[in-house]
Amino acid sequence: MVLAGIRRAKGTAQEAKTPVLIEDLRKMVAHLPETLLGIRDRALLVLGFSCAFRRSEVVSLDLPDLAFTRDGLTVSLRRSKTDQEGAGRKIGVPYGSNLPTCPIRSLQDWIEKSKISEGPLFRPINRHGKMASFRLSDGAVAEIVKRYAAAAGMDATDFAGHSLRSGFATSAAMKGASERSIQNQTGHRSLEMLRRYIRDGSLFRENAAAVVGL
Repeated sequence: MVLAGIRRAKGTAQEAKTPVLIEDLRKMVAHLPETLLGIRDRALLVLGFSCAFRRSEVVSLDLPDLAFTRDGLTVSLRRSKTDQEGAGRKIGVPYGSNLPTCPIRSLQDWIEKSKISEGPLFRPINRHGKMASFRLSDGAVAEIVKRYAAAAGMDATDFAGHSLRSGFATSAAMKGASERSIQNQTGHRSLEMLRRYIRDGSLFRENAAAVVGL
C-alpha cells in the first residue's frame, strides 16, 4: 500500500533519453571529420543504429564476429544483457540506400583504413590519430553520440548511448515495420519493453485525430 501510494504521488513514467532517429543520424554523420577517428565513429554510429545495439554490445564485437555476404552483413553477438549464458544470436544488416549511412560500406572502410586483422573491432584513437590495441569502453559510445548530436545542433544532454537503440526501434515503427521484425533486430525478449518505442513511433501513424476532419 505504501509503495502504491508513492507510485500515485510520484508517477511511474520513466524519463528516457531522446532517441536518435534516422534523420538525426544523417545530420550527425554529416559532421564527421575526414580522419581515422571520423571513419571509426561513422562505422560505430551506423552499426549501433542498424543493429539496435546497447552500447556494451557494440564495443563487445571482435572482427571475426562480422561476416560480409552478397546480401549484406551478418553480425554474431556472443553475449548481451539478456543473454548471460552466452547463447548468442545473429543479426542481419542489409546494404543501406544512402552511402553516408550504409553500415556495410562504413564498416568496410573502417576495417581497411584501420588495418585491423584480429581482436576488438572498435578501439580508442588518441589526439595524434594513433589507434590503441585494446577495446573501446562502453562509456565512449555515449560520448560519441553526444559529440555528434551537439555538432548537428541538438542538445547533447538529451542523448546517450542508448539513443541509437531506441532510435532504431522508433524509426522502424514510424516506417511501419512489424513488431516481430523490430524485435528480431533489437533482441528484446519482452514485447512490453519494445512497445514503449513502438508507441512513440506510431503516435502519428494511423492516428484517429487525423481522419475526423479537424
